[in-house]
Amino acid sequence: MPKKIAFIGAGSTIFMKNIVGDALHFPALSDATFALMDIDTSRLEESEVVAKKLVATMGAAARVETTTDRRRALDGADFVVTAFQIGGYKPSTVIDFDIPRQYGLRQTIADTLGVGGIMRGLRTVPHLWAIAADMAELCPDALMLQYVNPMAINTWALAERYPHVKQVGLCHSVQNTVEEIAHDLDLPKDEIQYKVAGVNHVAFFVKFEHGGQSLYPALREGYRAGRLPKPPLHHKRCPNKVRYEVMEHLGYFCTESSEHLAEYVPWFIKDGREDLIEQFGIPLDEYPRRCVEQMADWSSQATAYRSAMEIEIEKSHEFAAEMMNAIVTDAPYVAYGNLPNHGQLPQLPLGAAVETPCLVDANGVQPSVVTDIPPQLIALMRSQINVQELTVRALTEENPEYLYHAAMMDPHTAAELDLRQIRSLVTDLLAAHGDWVPEWARVRKAA
Repeated sequence: MPKKIAFIGAGSTIFMKNIVGDALHFPALSDATFALMDIDTSRLEESEVVAKKLVATMGAAARVETTTDRRRALDGADFVVTAFQIGGYKPSTVIDFDIPRQYGLRQTIADTLGVGGIMRGLRTVPHLWAIAADMAELCPDALMLQYVNPMAINTWALAERYPHVKQVGLCHSVQNTVEEIAHDLDLPKDEIQYKVAGVNHVAFFVKFEHGGQSLYPALREGYRAGRLPKPPLHHKRCPNKVRYEVMEHLGYFCTESSEHLAEYVPWFIKDGREDLIEQFGIPLDEYPRRCVEQMADWSSQATAYRSAMEIEIEKSHEFAAEMMNAIVTDAPYVAYGNLPNHGQLPQLPLGAAVETPCLVDANGVQPSVVTDIPPQLIALMRSQINVQELTVRALTEENPEYLYHAAMMDPHTAAELDLRQIRSLVTDLLAAHGDWVPEWARVRKAA
């Protein structure tokens, strides 16, 4: 029987194109119904054009439906892909950068940790909860493939309120890093063997080998000699120096990019230390800049897609379609997934959202157990979990005080601001976001 794949946030056209295009490569999914949902009707229309041309190019029997009604998209779905940003570039991303900057707190991406990640989680989780509630009613056996940041906060909060809704948080940082290291060491990426574990964006390669030999000696030697990192593959503004420097001191390579990692720790973005910004090539305010560039690029891309008779489909390195195919066909596949910690990472707190290798087959997504993470990495991961746990506690208990505590525990924020500054900053952020945050968290500043 053909499967139904609901895509919530289908106005993210390029990402939708990757997932739908990937799915069409698998015979078991090539006759699926893709139910595309978004609240932006113009972007939804553009995504519909792209999706239908993908189907035509592949000569597939798939159907494409579009709707602005989330429940209609979810009704009877077998899989639910989520990819949306609550509040968008304007006003929310602008607020998340502009107000902290007034306090001297500078950020790079602000979507995972720190005050930007806390605010993004506050805006996002209620919408994921609403999707989960609809899934429990309309497609109780479906699996949510969750691509929304802040990944760990979202995954943890979903499990707290809707533990019986099947979900997994997915990211591409592991695949990107393997590709980057293969580039740096001039190795075929498919020949690298690795094992990763931790929390999303702050997971580490506890195994990194080629031909049975560890790659770490070559990485350290290349970095110390100044040969590595090479110019980056993905984001030209940010050389990969932050991750190499962290590896030099902690011994292992992080999965997430240097521009992300720089704002998760207290060591790189510091008041009065412009030498660090320059030395490590840290792109401050990187995410707003990317948003502006992507919006400018999209108009020409949309025009090209509309005029094209066919759209070329190259399989991406996203996990979603591979996992859907594995579940439908019972063909085992290993993916890196974010799930509540039920013991798969015994060194980290139970319940926290953790990222590990997962076996995917007809039984669903089954995390493997990793027990050998070095203690210094566990300590760094706990500093991230502190912020995530307090943010989730704020959401589940509707207690805004925990939002302040979360910001106070954030490594980068705490390294730059004192307690009164942090409290004032969070209050200003809540006030500026207004109705974009839940009612219990709203602040009405006196005139």
